[in-house]
Amino acid sequence: MIALSDVSKSFVLHNQGGARIPVMAGAELAVGAGECVALTGASGAGKSTLMRMIYGNYLAATGRIMVAGVDVAKAEPREILTLRRQTLGYVSQFLRVVPRVPTREVVAEPLLMTGHARDEAMARAESLLSRLNIPEALWDLSPTTFSGGEQQRVNIARGFAYTYPAMLLDEPTASLDAQNRDTVLTLIEEAKARGAAILGIFHDVEARERVCDREVDVSVFTPAAA
Repeated sequence: MIALSDVSKSFVLHNQGGARIPVMAGAELAVGAGECVALTGASGAGKSTLMRMIYGNYLAATGRIMVAGVDVAKAEPREILTLRRQTLGYVSQFLRVVPRVPTREVVAEPLLMTGHARDEAMARAESLLSRLNIPEALWDLSPTTFSGGEQQRVNIARGFAYTYPAMLLDEPTASLDAQNRDTVLTLIEEAKARGAAILGIFHDVEARERVCDREVDVSVFTPAAA
């Protein structure tokens, strides 16, 4: 479902005379259906950079990034947008939404964008908000007014509303209390059971051991280690 071959990436420092900083070389990775793979490595090793290349936020310098048959490294913007809408979900650490949109609408949006009936989308959104302990009194308010922990849980609910065949998770249990952490890990297990291919960053070792099938140390892809 997700397969990387000989992927490299450099950043150009335009404010420092165009200096080029290589950050990754020869990256190889594969995640199959129903599998959860954890990216590990020290801070700065390139975990987030790798995930952003897979999602199409960063352009790879070389190599192939295949997601459900689409080479993200060479895809047109419209192809990447379609991939994100129908195939590849991304749960980041931060909620980015349009102000004043009600919380249940924020969570339901991925379903509405893929043609699901409104009643079905809202029911799924409300179910996830309940599971993640967002009080019903807040569902018609904008999540931009919520606490950081509440926003994180809304973001997770939105990420799991649609049944994406592939998912990228960036620290999905960070800063959560024990009950909500367990709910998120259960959601990941449910996604694996339906066949989703999941790639994530999990600094929470216990969470990683519970849901991940194996680990990939990104530091082996740094140019110094290549």
